Amino acid sequence: MQGTSTSVAGSASSGAAKAAALSLPEAARPARAGSALAAQRSRRAWLMLAPVGVVLLLVAGWPLARTIWFSFTDAQLGGLADAQFVGLENYLGEYGLLRDEQWWGSVANTLRFALLSVSIETVLGLGVALLLNHPSRGRTLLRAAVLVPWAIPTVVSAKMWSWMLHDQFGVVNHYLMALGLLSAPVAWTANPDLALFTVVLVDVWKTTPFMALLILAALQMVPADCYEAARVDGVPAFTVFRKVTLPLILPGVAVAMIFRLLDALRVFDLIYVMTSNSRTTKSMSVFVREQLIDFQQVGYGSAAATLVFFTIALLTLLYMGLLRPALQKVEA
Repeated sequence: MQGTSTSVAGSASSGAAKAAALSLPEAARPARAGSALAAQRSRRAWLMLAPVGVVLLLVAGWPLARTIWFSFTDAQLGGLADAQFVGLENYLGEYGLLRDEQWWGSVANTLRFALLSVSIETVLGLGVALLLNHPSRGRTLLRAAVLVPWAIPTVVSAKMWSWMLHDQFGVVNHYLMALGLLSAPVAWTANPDLALFTVVLVDVWKTTPFMALLILAALQMVPADCYEAARVDGVPAFTVFRKVTLPLILPGVAVAMIFRLLDALRVFDLIYVMTSNSRTTKSMSVFVREQLIDFQQVGYGSAAATLVFFTIALLTLLYMGLLRPALQKVEA
């Protein structure tokens, strides 16, 4: 009888479990199925991305690791095999990077360049994108024409502007004097007070189309119904821009700004071609090249390159962290 009762109890327990399973809310079953499908898709995506990750690790990870290693040595360009481990001497030593006034000068120049250029390019890029988004017959031609400065290689545009801004032969000084705006030629790229601002203006001329293109893509994603409803209600155009357009394109503007910020923080060719090794415009990347090539100090230059990498990574993370609340507010 006892065995019979145990069997009955087990059968009852199994039946209760089945009943409990059958009594799950109907909405919970599709949710579990959807969660399993999402996990399966996530695993499949990671498997497909794995080869790309391995290639990136070999292409970018290995040089970065090698650079970080050299930053802890006294390596010279002519004898890398004889490099000796010196610890943090290149960073914190008596002649270390963090006590080098030229390094901190290049950091200040880079931050000034990035802040000025990205700010001006965002404002101008937004204005150009709004104009290009307005329906017109020549809109396609205007879009192609605006992209011309961005399509020119940076070295070519930098050399072109160097000649145009030349204090003796440049056309800029010629026309400004002809219009009476200047009484004497100005050395735009040699004057310490004007050199950095001149480089910023050239960068604005070249890169504003890139900002305009990205912001234009965001503008075209704004639903037309929003504008139609605002027009029917008689809402002023500026209020529509401030309350509707700007919040909806904010994610696109944020992406464009982070792309430009990364480029501006590692600027090299524009400054090097226009002003060479001038202390008033020397960026962090130009400082690294000077140490590695001109002075052949691979250990010291690698320490500077390592700090450039971590500075850009830190500023990018700070920027994304500060911007996240605004983006979450827009998505909500």
